[in-house]
Order: sequence, then structure tokens, then C-alpha cells
Amino acid sequence: MSSKSETVIYENPLASASDLDGFICEGQPIFSFPQGVWRLENGMGAEAGQAANYVIWCPEIFPADLEVSWDFRPIREPGLAMFWFGATGRDGKDLFDPSLAPRAGQYRQYFDGDINSYHASYFRRKQEEERNFHTCNLRKSKGFHLVASGGDPLPDADQNQLWYRIRVRKQDANISFFINELMCYQWQDDGKEFGPVLGEGRIGFRQMAPLIAEYRNLVVWAL
Repeated sequence: MSSKSETVIYENPLASASDLDGFICEGQPIFSFPQGVWRLENGMGAEAGQAANYVIWCPEIFPADLEVSWDFRPIREPGLAMFWFGATGRDGKDLFDPSLAPRAGQYRQYFDGDINSYHASYFRRKQEEERNFHTCNLRKSKGFHLVASGGDPLPDADQNQLWYRIRVRKQDANISFFINELMCYQWQDDGKEFGPVLGEGRIGFRQMAPLIAEYRNLVVWAL
């Protein structure tokens, strides 16, 4: 739980279309707001493969040391949810610099493209092996570097309709990931093996088709 001494720098209830004004979509997601929460699903059929997936970026640039939390509820699986943070263009460019290669939601454009980022994947139910053994993973890009992994306590979508609080914390080189205050993993970036520790950047949400999931109450603290 964040301490009172830390500063809330961004809050968004994600309750209506106006709350998503300025968000930048890469790919073809469908937004809806049943009962005042943000529902995300794919606009293309899952048979389209990676082309059916997407990333949605918050328009703000956030500091290097931050904590981000939101409520998450899976509605239909299979699929996978992912959160990106510290995302920038390579060589110090903005994430949306027009000189960067285009991105449209296909995963290789993100881990092997023109951006650097940390990305946390959770509710990993896309592939059979993911459904058989549930983990949360942290990767660092550029590159497909799996740097941390831990057990995923989230039940399957058909078992309940509860909300779960997801929390990502990065302070200096230390990154930790929580679900309902249960720490799933912690990792310290040495700034050498996979490049320098990443600093300020953007945050984004990604889903892999055909997952349908809901989000609400996004909060960002500066640490």
C-alpha cells in the first residue's frame, strides 16, 4: 500500500468514453462502458493472430519512480493482459516520434522494434501451457528478456466475477508486482545485462485476443 507521503499525480476512473480522451490506440480494440467500467475486447477475430491484438497508451509521460494501480476483472478467456511502463522511443525519442517504426499491436513491433520499455504480463491464459501453469512475467525491451516471474493467483474468468487490484511499483532499479497486495515477484535491474535502467516514460495496456476484460480506478503515484 502506498504511503501518505507519496504524491498522487494521476487519477482516472475509466468509467466513460470521455475518461479515455487522448488515449492512443495501436491496433483495433473495442471500448465499451457497461455499468460505468472500461471493457476492452478485440475488434478483429482471434484467427487474425497477432494482428488482432492491441496496445492502448495513456497520453501522459510519467516519472521514473512511480507506482501504478488499477482494478482488473476478466470476463472471457482465453487471452492475456499486459501492462507497459517506462516506455520511450529508442535513442531518447518520444514514444510517438514520427521517425519510429509504425506499431499496430503486433508484439514484435514492441519487443523488437524502436522502443524501450518494461512490460508485465498477467492473467496469462492465451496458450495451453499458460492455462496449465499460471504465472505473471516481467520482460525488458528492447529484446525479449524475461527478467522475473512468479505465481499468478487470479482464478479463471468463469470461476467468479470479482475485481482484483493490480499494482506495479518501480523505485530506482527495483520493480515489484502485486495482486491484491500479494507480491508475485520482485526484481532489481542492474542496468548492465539488458541495458540501462529505464527512466520516465509512458504507460499502456495490452490485451491478446480473444480476451474480454474490464478495468477501473487507475491511480499513479510519484515516489
